[in-house]
Amino acid sequence: MTRHAMRKPEILSPAGNMTCLQAALDAGADAVYLGLGTLNMRARASANFTRDELPDAARRCRERGAKLYLVLNTIVFEDELAEAEDIIRFAKPHADAFIVSDWGVVSLCRKHGTPFHVSTQMSCSNSSAAAFLKSQGASRVVLARECTLAEAAKIAARSGIEVETFVHGAQCVAESGRCLLSHDAYGCSANRGECHQPCRRRFLVKAIDRFTDADGNPLHDADTEFEVEPHTVLSAKDLCSLPFVDKLMAAGIASFKIEGRARNANYVKTVTEAYREAVDAVADGTFTQELAARLVEKTKTVFHREFSTGLYFGRPGADQFTDAEDSTATTVKRHVGVVMDYFLKAGIAQVKIQDCPVRVGDKLQIHGPTTGVQEFAVASLRRDDEIPAVAEKGTWVTFPAPRCRVGDKVFLIQAAGAKPGDSGQSRRRRQQPPSQGD
Repeated sequence: MTRHAMRKPEILSPAGNMTCLQAALDAGADAVYLGLGTLNMRARASANFTRDELPDAARRCRERGAKLYLVLNTIVFEDELAEAEDIIRFAKPHADAFIVSDWGVVSLCRKHGTPFHVSTQMSCSNSSAAAFLKSQGASRVVLARECTLAEAAKIAARSGIEVETFVHGAQCVAESGRCLLSHDAYGCSANRGECHQPCRRRFLVKAIDRFTDADGNPLHDADTEFEVEPHTVLSAKDLCSLPFVDKLMAAGIASFKIEGRARNANYVKTVTEAYREAVDAVADGTFTQELAARLVEKTKTVFHREFSTGLYFGRPGADQFTDAEDSTATTVKRHVGVVMDYFLKAGIAQVKIQDCPVRVGDKLQIHGPTTGVQEFAVASLRRDDEIPAVAEKGTWVTFPAPRCRVGDKVFLIQAAGAKPGDSGQSRRRRQQPPSQGD
């Protein structure tokens, strides 16, 4: 396929809340996907929208020419069919399509004439299955995570249906995410959006059989436990497709899906920007491996585990798993405080310092449902007629800032390893990776 004939894929970003949605749109997403708090694969409230928020979310997307997909992709039990139908009725005017994995929900979408995409949970892994799903009314299939790049290209060419694949973010150790480990360990089903991720934890090996010597006498070390090394034997690396975005586009994949409805707005903004730039570069003929490397480094500044190419170039092997317990992000964000006021004509924010102090030169981010994510360096500090060297905890301060709103949260961005009190000029890497909360 020539560059001129190559279709630009849709960049599909996650939105766990309105701030993430705004960040995605500002970063150049062509579409966002979100849930309404039930019957989707992220059951936690912090990764979902309310019904009251959905019309505003749809309005924002339409104003930007972007699409909104509603996730309705858990298994659905008999007594939940009425709830699923109620969600479809309510969301139909606001959603461009529903992402589904249950045949009962497929039938409800067909009943109400709503477009639907088949979730990766259905494990569509060949062109025959994709063509059948098209015959049942699906307008798109999200391929099984196990498909290689070559297989994805064949399915896209032979099935006659739009193909979507994941390009970035967390990967599940189980086949297309259908795992019973969390349910068995904690009674919280991954297939109901409740996964507690036991695969990300350490493991011990302990013998069940009794150890004896040659005469049948029990040995003293019968209860010995061994810690498995690497201890995260089931923890898959994150996927990063930036180095081969050109190959994904040449394969005819219609939509590039970024995982992360449970991740923060800075992650959404940073990763969406990276893929926007990469896709545009491929389309205009300026994509290079040097550009890809720079964009990979950019995505490393936000939450991630070790990166891999996923299963695009082969079936699972030992190199698909990470020994890192948590994020290996090169930066962390620390809560500073909240915006008390914003003086529009002057472009000045008044901020209450609740946690981390702020100095001139510090890199800050302001997060808010309407603001999205705004990043800037502090040019000056002022408090009435004072020009403080540092804005300490428990005080307030003003400084030049991009447009923001009262109540927005302010964060300090530092290199991983910097202490909260370090200035922007004296930062260093720390030895342990930041927690997921960063």
